[in-house]
Amino acid sequence: MIYTVTFNPSIDYLVHVDHFKIGEVNRTHSEKILPGGKGINVSIVLKNLGIKSIPFGFIAGFTGQEIERRIEDDFDIPTHFIKIQNGYSRINFKMKSDEESEVNGNGPEINKQHLSEFYKKLDCLEMGDILVLSGSIPKCLSHDIYYEIMKYLKDKEIKVVVDATGHLLLKVLELKPFLVKPNKHELEEMFHVKLFNKQDIILYGKKLQEMGAKNILISMAGDGAIYICENGKVYLSEVPKGIVKNSVGAGDSMVAGFIAGYIKTKSYVHAFRMGVATGSASAFSEDLAKESEVLNLLKQIHEVEYEY
Repeated sequence: MIYTVTFNPSIDYLVHVDHFKIGEVNRTHSEKILPGGKGINVSIVLKNLGIKSIPFGFIAGFTGQEIERRIEDDFDIPTHFIKIQNGYSRINFKMKSDEESEVNGNGPEINKQHLSEFYKKLDCLEMGDILVLSGSIPKCLSHDIYYEIMKYLKDKEIKVVVDATGHLLLKVLELKPFLVKPNKHELEEMFHVKLFNKQDIILYGKKLQEMGAKNILISMAGDGAIYICENGKVYLSEVPKGIVKNSVGAGDSMVAGFIAGYIKTKSYVHAFRMGVATGSASAFSEDLAKESEVLNLLKQIHEVEYEY
């Protein structure tokens, strides 16, 4: 089974406003409400690709109830959320106009008792399961939380996927995560460098592997993607042609596509292709990737092995 973790789920309120003007009353051109959070996005895309998963996380208040309802009713995904009695799950406001703007809420306070309940849920994981740890964490949690989760599960032979930045990611590398997915900008931030070309990106991607990560999937937006396999081989792929309509969830979709491709074929190269196709399908759509869109784009994906 696949489990995804979203510590701070949200209701994402997406609006389009023609020529937003500060200090004036603006009317929306269109609007949409979706359950949000990187782990939740991974679960939704996996479902769209025909693969079951169970989202873990914390919810609170009427907004938390709505997040749970939408995931279970709209996407037919069973959730194992922990309900917090005080506070509310956050609402993230995302506006597209001449420029894109976001206002993200804080979410409820997670205490030691809530974390204890969460760890009890982790006890159901078994050898061979996949656990996806993705996204930022609330201020109330330790920046070592992903490390502590992996340490808790280290004897179970779980395949852990980590899609995070900075210390959250660097700290877990010694525990040898199955897959990490930084983008170019995140690599630059982690190593305090400027990366000018693919050779530079591969060099620092390899550093993550030397530090313990087994597989590294690096997204580069319109410049394609790089995959560093646990066998040491490096593959490059351009992205398929299309019009980018939505960047939200594209990285999460790439993670879901890689997992789906690996589960179905046990081929890392096919998993890489699926990751690129699925991330692109979400970027080219107003919604998260659908299987038909992914399979259509998959025909355009042609990876090449990087020669040193």
